[in-house]
Amino acid sequence: MNVYCVQFDSQWNNKEQNFTTITNMLDRYSIHEESLILLPEMFATGFSLNPRLTTENEPYKTENFLSELAIQKKSWIMGGMCHPTGNDEMAYNTAVTFNPSGERISLYRKIHPIPALREDQFHLSGDSVECMEINSFKITPAICYDLRFPELFRTGVSMGSNLFVVLGCWPKSRIQHWVTLLKARAIENQAYMIGVNRVGKDQELEYGGRSMIISPTGEVLVDAFEETIVLDSTIKESKVREWRNEFTAVQEFIGKKN
Repeated sequence: MNVYCVQFDSQWNNKEQNFTTITNMLDRYSIHEESLILLPEMFATGFSLNPRLTTENEPYKTENFLSELAIQKKSWIMGGMCHPTGNDEMAYNTAVTFNPSGERISLYRKIHPIPALREDQFHLSGDSVECMEINSFKITPAICYDLRFPELFRTGVSMGSNLFVVLGCWPKSRIQHWVTLLKARAIENQAYMIGVNRVGKDQELEYGGRSMIISPTGEVLVDAFEETIVLDSTIKESKVREWRNEFTAVQEFIGKKN
């Protein structure tokens, strides 16, 4: 499967500008049909903790953009956005996925809002791990701070996942944690790990990029560093099966669970 990760500088609370930037970046590439296109956490607004703004005209505005993009590129699209809760003071930080027909197939709500950035004061916690089938892969999404909680990924493995996607707004000051934890999650779960982060600055934080695709053995296949770029690579489900059969750690874990 071909994967494209869009790493860019999200403009603060400017959905239309961010939609245009993403469209222009992807239009420079010949996207293979049936690919997986990935966008960072809260890509349309930046990491804004103002639910009144982030959920304005939502989920329709951002979901319509993603749906149309999926149809245009004839590919699967996953991106981060805020969903309303019915309370103007709170939102859900979510990862939504659309199929090539423009239909939403998954809605994951971030389980671990980050207290250090006061996110838990503005975003409600989700309570379930997702596992969806895309081509030959079973995929579990996660969002930023979720990466620090290995239990989420172990649950995904128990559900059959062989590919994990983490959408991030990960600060530059802790970017080595991002890199190290992505590798660790790949190694311990013998699965592909894809981290999609942003670059640039907003009102409070500077972001470190380092979007990357990591193999089931922990090898970094591609790394975006701090560029504004569409990072691309091809991944194969057979690589997961071969490694799990050769080195049986995940099989042992699943066997003990059963």
